[in-house]
Amino acid sequence: MSELNDLADKLKSEGEKFFAIFAGLTDEQWNAEVYTEGETWTIRNVLAHFVTSERGLVKLFERIRLTGEGSPDDFSIDRYNASQHRKTHDLAPQELLEQYKAVRADSIAWTLSLADSDLEIQGRHPFLGMTTLREMIKMLYLHNQIHYRDMKKVMK
Repeated sequence: MSELNDLADKLKSEGEKFFAIFAGLTDEQWNAEVYTEGETWTIRNVLAHFVTSERGLVKLFERIRLTGEGSPDDFSIDRYNASQHRKTHDLAPQELLEQYKAVRADSIAWTLSLADSDLEIQGRHPFLGMTTLREMIKMLYLHNQIHYRDMKKVMK
């Protein structure tokens, strides 16, 4: 199996796992506060973050693949997340779940559209800095796992 297939399979299995976790939440759990420093994020906000960050990152990855241009040096993750938080404020959890499924399917399809050599292309990731597309794709699922660790603490 190729490395691209391995990456796509990891995105698929991790996406299915998180979809099932979110789909099984109670109304009370959706509103549980995960982060309280700065702007408060509930579990619903974390799912919205999964959707908006992955959607934006895959667009960035494609731009890096085509042009070598990554995120600007002055890019602010906090500003971006706040702007996306406002855009998704009124979406119900079920709408976010459907968007998550679609965004993850798009990420998998994009990954499978790459040539093996594309994984070596470098660009600036907003969090990782200069790195390869390979590492950026891996970060798509690692990012969610990091937030899930924080969510588990409040989902008891």
